[in-house]
Amino acid sequence: MTGHTTARQRLTAELLDALRTDGGVRVVTGEPGCGRTTFLDHAARLFRAGPVRHLRADQAHELDDALRPATAAAPVLLCVDDAHLWDAPARATLARAAARIRGTGVRAALLVTVPDHRRVAPELADLPVLRLGPLTPAGAALLVRDAADEAVDPAVREELITAAEGNPALLLALVRRLSPAQLSGRRALPPSLVTGEVLAEVAGDRLPDDPGGLPLTTAAAARATGEEDADEELVLRACPSAIDGPLPDLLTRGEGRLRFRSTLMLRAVYATAPSAHRRAAHLALAEAATEPDELLPLLHRSWATTGPAPDVAASLTRAVTDPACTAPPALRRRALTRAADLTPDGAERARRHLAAAQQALLAGHTADALRLLERARGRSAPASVRGGAELLRGAVLLADGPVEDARESFLLAADLLPPPAAARATLAAADAAWSAGDPTACLSALAPTRTPPTLPLAEACVRVPRSGTPTAPGVPAVRRNPEPDGDPSRDHRDGLRAVLLARFDLAAAPLRRVVDHGLRGSDPDHLLRSAAAALMLGDVTSARRAGARALAAARTSGSAALEPRALEYLAYAELRAGRHQLARTHAEEGLRTAARAGQRNTAAHHHAVLALAASIEGEADLVAEHAEAALRTARRHGLAQAATLAHWAAARADLGAGRPREAAQRLGPLVLPGARRGHFAVWMLAVPCFVEATASAGRPQHAAAVVESFALWAACGADPQAPSQLLRCRALLAAPDTADELYRRALDRHDDAAGDFERARTELLYGKWLRRRRRLREARTRLEEARLGFERCGARLWAQQAADELRAGGAAPAAAPAASPGAGDLARLTPQQLRIARYVAGGATNREVALSLSVSTRTVDYHLRNVFATLGLRSRVELVRLVEQEEKTGARL
Repeated sequence: MTGHTTARQRLTAELLDALRTDGGVRVVTGEPGCGRTTFLDHAARLFRAGPVRHLRADQAHELDDALRPATAAAPVLLCVDDAHLWDAPARATLARAAARIRGTGVRAALLVTVPDHRRVAPELADLPVLRLGPLTPAGAALLVRDAADEAVDPAVREELITAAEGNPALLLALVRRLSPAQLSGRRALPPSLVTGEVLAEVAGDRLPDDPGGLPLTTAAAARATGEEDADEELVLRACPSAIDGPLPDLLTRGEGRLRFRSTLMLRAVYATAPSAHRRAAHLALAEAATEPDELLPLLHRSWATTGPAPDVAASLTRAVTDPACTAPPALRRRALTRAADLTPDGAERARRHLAAAQQALLAGHTADALRLLERARGRSAPASVRGGAELLRGAVLLADGPVEDARESFLLAADLLPPPAAARATLAAADAAWSAGDPTACLSALAPTRTPPTLPLAEACVRVPRSGTPTAPGVPAVRRNPEPDGDPSRDHRDGLRAVLLARFDLAAAPLRRVVDHGLRGSDPDHLLRSAAAALMLGDVTSARRAGARALAAARTSGSAALEPRALEYLAYAELRAGRHQLARTHAEEGLRTAARAGQRNTAAHHHAVLALAASIEGEADLVAEHAEAALRTARRHGLAQAATLAHWAAARADLGAGRPREAAQRLGPLVLPGARRGHFAVWMLAVPCFVEATASAGRPQHAAAVVESFALWAACGADPQAPSQLLRCRALLAAPDTADELYRRALDRHDDAAGDFERARTELLYGKWLRRRRRLREARTRLEEARLGFERCGARLWAQQAADELRAGGAAPAAAPAASPGAGDLARLTPQQLRIARYVAGGATNREVALSLSVSTRTVDYHLRNVFATLGLRSRVELVRLVEQEEKTGARL
């Protein structure tokens, strides 16, 4: 049980810490199988402050005696498991003991466990509650590892984790059900992992005696929509006998919805009911619908049908594909899967499985999509269906798998699909090659004949040819004036090829058409293409706009798979625009949505953005954590772009901390020519850091050659920061008689691009240069501007560098503007410490803070200790009071 206990030990420790400060009582609840008893045992083992007493119902009268040791020096922990089984008088005694602990300051803690699938007893209803949520995927993976006698195949492990939905007892039951050969992947898994028998085992005797009635009808209605609640009016029309009766204990109602108190009980009630009762419930729901021809009633009617039913399958398919249908992707996937199950024709069944897989992927259900694709790939399926399956498989792998495998799937799809779809497949193959950092494969996919080019593309993006001909034989020519045929895929292909061939003069027109085409509509796919094209053009304003609109469109359409990608483009655009704090906000959200959608590759890119943002704010522990998280996936799946960004972030953190030699050592392999050079479209972004690091480390000669390559990149106009950065780089390497003018010109060019950080870096370097030449008055002006610029963008370590330079020049930094009364304490915290303080003051546990900020609990622990040390606090209660006080006085968090 190590996987389970490890996940809960931190939460238990936080709870015990909180019990010492806020009254010492918690009702620990959760659905059947969530591990309430295990949690209570952990708490007892971890409690070191005093004695621990476990009390049964027949020992309620001993509560007063149990509290007596609490009046002495050592507090006592009282543990009561399954308090719902106590009789009313015993629960009343328990409630009085809880009131005594909370109201009189008795040095005791009381933990009481009850299940949440039924109403809480009235005696305990007013006590503070701690609900045990589902296991995280990482915790579930550890539990599988510890429960299995031998190694578990990764694909099997993912199937088990998905099926269990975070319930520890259900997960263990599923592991026990499989043979060693099935666990290791040597034999196929059963058609359905979670059966009624397994759910009945976990639910125990908690299932209702009546296999039909309101609970089953509610479960059938919820199953159809995939939600955890159901329309109360519809359910009661389908089950009129329940209208005047009491609400079963398993259910609760609110805002016109009926909901099971426990998701596991919802699944168990449906799965354990006799099939005839389930069909009757679905038929009643279909007949109770006010619009019988809509998708949901048709789906209910299909579940009331047995055997092949081509007419019902066709009706479902027509309803899904009706342009007026507003159903979310998850419901469409369910309808198309059911339509396929009822389809006797093999080819048509494969088409419907493929369509269902596409909707599953849009809904963010990657495992479901892959299972459906396997059903659509049979030899009897038409070539177009097999090609569509490979196209979709490539999309899955591009988001969550080896990107070279994704490219091969796309190329196979291009061979099987007709021309319009084949063109989309080749463009997707280029996307995969781009992510892998393979420009040769990228160009090969984009070429009309897909012949491998011979261009030495390691230099392509920084070597502009002087003529209009290709730079090497074997590379098909770029169309100079593509016809205005309105095909964004063709324009994107032509623009991307031109960029790869370093023909930026030929890339602008087609890429601009892609940008404009996407922004004229609301299709999230087109908007994502628009954002990508805008980033290649260096039009960060359009990239931010397209990314934001793609995000809104994905949310409106319920496309969970597109949300993380939209946030990725938006975060990159914010970074390129010099708005790193906005980039951080979008990347934190993107990390959460990518985790929900099972997109580890997309998550790696968000980790890289967060590492870059943290490197500006000078938070070394966050840089290391996010960079390593990005690199873990990048190494496994071949993500050269994410890897390059992560290494750059780590080097920039070194530079901010005053370690230029270490920064230069990290960046050298990324930017200098050779096999280890970073991603072909990213490495030049790190050149300014490398030049600064080598110059500061006393080795400017190492950067001279790479500056000339960077000059070609800056001339392309693809990066608004590059012209000013180039002048700064030249100043760092220039002789004293020319460096002054170069620094001034660099500052002038910064006026053309947004963002305080890059300008402040130029001010800092110029100020250092002036101070070393004893031009102290000018140096102070520049260094003070640098310090203020860094403070405006939250770059604390960089601001400290400027302040240190000011002191070295004989001047103290100018005093910060006077803060409002009471605002001084929180102003001493770093941006991340402020965020954590805000969450903790709002009542969040360390685990909840970690989930909200997409960091580990260890990182939150580290920052919270520093918050307490910086502010001189001893408990969370004192932190809450301080935050409340400073909010009242107008302090800015």
